[in-house]
Amino acid sequence: MLRLKDAITIDDLKVLARRRLPRVLWDYLEGAAEEEHTMRANRLAFDRYAFVPRAATGAGKPALGIELYGHKLAAPFLVGPTGLNGIFQPNGDLHLARACEDAGIGMALATASTNSMEEVAAAARRGTFRMFQLYPWGGADMASHLADRAADAGFHALMVTVDSLFPGNRLRDRRNGFAHSLRMSPQVVVDGLLHPQWLVSTWLPHGMPKLKNIAPLLPAGASAYELAAFTRDQRNPNYSWDDIAWLRRKWKLPLIVKGLLSPEDVRRARREGLDGIVVSNHGGRALDGAPATLDILPAMLDAAGDMPVMVDSGFRRGSDIVKALALGARCVLLGRATLYGLAAGGHDGVARAIRILADETERVLALLGVGSVMQLRPDHIQRT
Repeated sequence: MLRLKDAITIDDLKVLARRRLPRVLWDYLEGAAEEEHTMRANRLAFDRYAFVPRAATGAGKPALGIELYGHKLAAPFLVGPTGLNGIFQPNGDLHLARACEDAGIGMALATASTNSMEEVAAAARRGTFRMFQLYPWGGADMASHLADRAADAGFHALMVTVDSLFPGNRLRDRRNGFAHSLRMSPQVVVDGLLHPQWLVSTWLPHGMPKLKNIAPLLPAGASAYELAAFTRDQRNPNYSWDDIAWLRRKWKLPLIVKGLLSPEDVRRARREGLDGIVVSNHGGRALDGAPATLDILPAMLDAAGDMPVMVDSGFRRGSDIVKALALGARCVLLGRATLYGLAAGGHDGVARAIRILADETERVLALLGVGSVMQLRPDHIQRT
């Protein structure tokens, strides 16, 4: 039987995560919007690019490190923002933060985290690059409250997500009755009993985790279910570039907008003075039928000029990461890849995922004849 210490690919961690989690939670982690075309397209896009290795370059052992907004990172990827991580493992966000710190990479913490931004900042004090991901829920008062707390907690950048102002039609979650909270229906009880490791380690001692960044906005003692209902009510489909311009005036550190798929939006981000973008389709969890991020990345880079461009959605191998970097992305944000590790084995599982991807990235660079990720160029790959 596969064990955590035997995992040598992200897919191995995926198998372990699926084995440990009840179906309703596995569907939340793995599922996407509607027919899940975009989620599958993200993976298929990598197959459309082939490597062009250079022979006898004398490049030596490849260097993986990059610099992002003045911070040195040991690898060209970060753990991206994901919500409700405490439902996979107790203190899931702390496991992610500490594993990132141990590996010397950065992390983006979600508004919908189940450890507060203050807890996460306290858990990673040795200089780990930290971004706070801001959902534009509510109005300016909520955004101001969250941004001020992020600044006070020592976060180095703010990342506002704009691709889910209206909820995606996630059919798996709807069929399971899952909406930012888990209620113990008879079906869930039976499924939990069939997954005793998760039941004993996560649900029975802790129950439904709370969205702790949101908790101060509600009366003291608000339940996890009340917090979840509050976030659903705070969706803001009226959010616009005017709101982003206001946030730009307020937030003096690097400000990144996440969830862009149109070159025109990239040009608007430049005009508004933003410091970077994340090319993202929300891992296929928002609009089904959106393009794969790797396919749209070249056009987005052309529009970005010298503004840093990050990318996420569908990255599972070091070769995936190298292809995005060769096209010109500054770095990659990870979502499900590190969550598989978290669900499979907490801190050790996240560390395993990071190590797997770092080792794979290093191996691909060496086989390409490249001495550093900074030396990657578009002619290291070709469209097939």
